[in-house]
Amino acid sequence: MNVENQDVLLDLEGEEEEEDDDNDDGEIVLELNQVVIPTYGTVPDQQNLHTPEWVDFDDKPDSLFFKDGRRRIDFVLVYEDESKKIAHKRSDRKKQKRKRQVYESNLINNGLQLEATRSVLDEKLIFVKVHAPWEVLCTYAEVMHIKMPLQHNDLKTRASAFSWFSRLFRVDENIIKPEQEFFTAPFQKEHLSNFYIQDKDTFFNPATRSRIVHFILSRVEYATKNNVKKFGINKLLDTGIYKAAFPLHDSSFRHLSTDPNCPSERYLLYREWAHPKNIFKQQPLDFIRKYYGEKIGIYFAWLGFYTNMLTVAAVVGVGCFLYGCLKKDNCTWSQEVCDPNIGGNIIMCPQCDEVCTYWNLTITCESSKKLCIFDSYGTLVFAVFMGIWVTFFLEFWKRRQAELEYEWDTVEYLEQEEQVRPEYEARCTHVVMNEITQQEEYVPYTACGKCVRMTFCTSAIFFWILLIIASVVGIIVYRLSVFLVFSAKLSQHISGTEAIRKYLTPQMATSVTASLISFVVIMILNIVYEKVAILITDFELPRTQTDYENSLTTKMFLFQFVNYYSSCFYIAFFKGKFVGHPGSPVYWLGKYRNEECDPGGCLLELTTQLAIIVGGKAIWNNIQEVLLPLVKNLIGRYSAAARSEKVVPRWEHDYQLQPIGKLGLFYEYLEMVIQFGFVTLFVASFPLAPLLALINNMLEIRLDAWKLTTQFRRLVPQKAQDIGAWQPILQGIAILAVVTNALIIAFTSDMIPRLVYYWSFSVPPYGSHSTYTMEGYINSTLSVFNISDFKNASKPFSPWFRNQTTCRYRDLRYPPGHQHQYEHNIYYWHVIAAKLAFIIVMEHVIYFVKFIISYVIPDVSQKTKSKVKREKYLTQKLLHENDLKGVKKNMDKIIKGADSTFQPKDE
Repeated sequence: MNVENQDVLLDLEGEEEEEDDDNDDGEIVLELNQVVIPTYGTVPDQQNLHTPEWVDFDDKPDSLFFKDGRRRIDFVLVYEDESKKIAHKRSDRKKQKRKRQVYESNLINNGLQLEATRSVLDEKLIFVKVHAPWEVLCTYAEVMHIKMPLQHNDLKTRASAFSWFSRLFRVDENIIKPEQEFFTAPFQKEHLSNFYIQDKDTFFNPATRSRIVHFILSRVEYATKNNVKKFGINKLLDTGIYKAAFPLHDSSFRHLSTDPNCPSERYLLYREWAHPKNIFKQQPLDFIRKYYGEKIGIYFAWLGFYTNMLTVAAVVGVGCFLYGCLKKDNCTWSQEVCDPNIGGNIIMCPQCDEVCTYWNLTITCESSKKLCIFDSYGTLVFAVFMGIWVTFFLEFWKRRQAELEYEWDTVEYLEQEEQVRPEYEARCTHVVMNEITQQEEYVPYTACGKCVRMTFCTSAIFFWILLIIASVVGIIVYRLSVFLVFSAKLSQHISGTEAIRKYLTPQMATSVTASLISFVVIMILNIVYEKVAILITDFELPRTQTDYENSLTTKMFLFQFVNYYSSCFYIAFFKGKFVGHPGSPVYWLGKYRNEECDPGGCLLELTTQLAIIVGGKAIWNNIQEVLLPLVKNLIGRYSAAARSEKVVPRWEHDYQLQPIGKLGLFYEYLEMVIQFGFVTLFVASFPLAPLLALINNMLEIRLDAWKLTTQFRRLVPQKAQDIGAWQPILQGIAILAVVTNALIIAFTSDMIPRLVYYWSFSVPPYGSHSTYTMEGYINSTLSVFNISDFKNASKPFSPWFRNQTTCRYRDLRYPPGHQHQYEHNIYYWHVIAAKLAFIIVMEHVIYFVKFIISYVIPDVSQKTKSKVKREKYLTQKLLHENDLKGVKKNMDKIIKGADSTFQPKDE
């Protein structure tokens, strides 16, 4: 990419008009007199700037061509006429105009053709249409190693046994015809005759043409200042010299194009893909890739595959939920809580100091019934199933991804085709020796400089993660402090409404309000962390766009992981675990007494937290992603309609749409991966999570498709080999999910204590029942505390009643009067041993099954391997062997000529 460039001397008009600003003008003149044009070749020196051809709109609203009707519009640049700008100083306007003129001139010098047209709706706007001729397309296709078709795929494919069933959900092939399969190879101009070219105008499809033009736009310079090159359309957009740059949609999404030669692919995509009627249909992935490029195609392929796999998980999850509902009425321990003769006679100790009062166990009757649904043996089965399901999902996705890599020509993309980012190239000032080529090359920083950058970036990441943890600690302190208020005030205000008291307990009020506040804090911090992550990644200066996105993905996910999951981890693994006992409670920061779980445990609270965060996140994202661009477009459309009733060209319609943003579908990936974490990491507490995710994703696919086809400008097509850094992140979540679900079942639910009681402590020598039973479980898990042992700081203000001297609390400790009073009893140590044994067994069994599945299922199918080998064979045969035949033929001619020259004459 380091190519010699020639300086183009520029004859600037009107340099002497503003002598009152000599310093600024002198600087800009110096810049423009040192413009360098990067090209794969050289251009002669020029004395005057080249300018676009100016034409009037020809009243053809659906035209995708220059006014001559032959040259296709591959890209559109939009700027505001500098002479009509009011907000800027005249000197600033002139500088911007000069830079733009130089940039456009250099585009023309690079072989592009420009045509300018004034806006129909706003006379201040100028639309510059860009066309890449055949020679430019061929030159840059070779530079970018773009793969083009050689010949039709001649490998026979066997139809699946279920093809008749899947045909019911496919798009009608008469509407969207299947793409023809070709064997491909990197394009080379010298082997032009070997490629499958039927028509030069259609050999490079519109997506490829736009990608090539964007590649040129990103590397053409417009100024050089202090030996620092300024180039690229992105910088011109950031500085406001251009207002927009985008490829055109080929038609309206509402109706077919009036141009009979236009395929109206956008209309077909909306009708057969984005419309809600297609919610149960398969996506036309090849057609999506053809129109939007591989990067968009691989996202929707992954999202569709993930959604299909969720169907199995959702069915099993609903089955486990229904099992819990059926077994709810036979839940012995819940019946004991609700029984007035058992739970009604159990008085519980206060759960906070002084202001909290004694309370009856039957208050938790309703929550214990709900807990029976989720804390059942079905949940254990489902947790094991999900640990195996996620392995199947990732392994089968690898196979599907390998198929798409071949079909979409991205198998060797990263090694051959991806170019260096322009921002990286601009900073390459240090010379180093390449270990592979043993040649000098330029890099943006030395080894020491890279170390400093990495140290700074790593420190910044840890700082922001610690800041997130600090916010979580703030939420915990809120929970601890507000629980005191609810305990003291809530019962007074609702004392007359018994029905409400069953549900609105201090624990429930604290949990719901803390979850809502946590959600609001998460949403606010997301906005801040997004900007911070981008700044850190920009400072790192990654070499390629894939490196940039992978680095940003890792940072954003670390932030989001701590942000979204920290509160769930606190409830699941810390709340109620380190509380001591009423006579010796444990305090946070020496002031706030640790929270306790309900007698039913913290599992139901974890389910509530998940429901609020997942539900609130889905609603927030839909508002942000759908309503905002829709409202903006409606405002722009109505304001434009109010100004004029004229015929509007295609490029002005597209300009009124919203830009997609520099990161493309990054946030859609992030949203789905966070959801994947909720579905897998905490599924033991909420078996309906896969069902909710399935419903959300079925809508998400169509909403994302609707946004792309109706609300956003057409994206610049980009190559992508896979889903990038999201793949190892998903694998990491899958490994962590096994641990978290095992810990939730062991330490958050009451399944292990119930099993230990049933098999060991319900019968002699520890129990008094003759057969295995759950009767007496609640009484055995509630320890006894003598109220005379309260410390003054913890003693409740409310008086004791019923002339009793003891209260109960949730723990496994010896009663008062025992020689080891208030120490953990033998039941506690049996439970701890059983929990640890369960975790070890569950983890090892699932990890072993995951390993077997990963080993048995190959990442690339045999069919795909055969296609790749066949393509390599054809490439070698067509491109290389033909060269060898040509060389051999020439050598034969030379040898024959030499023989005839040195042949002895007859005497």
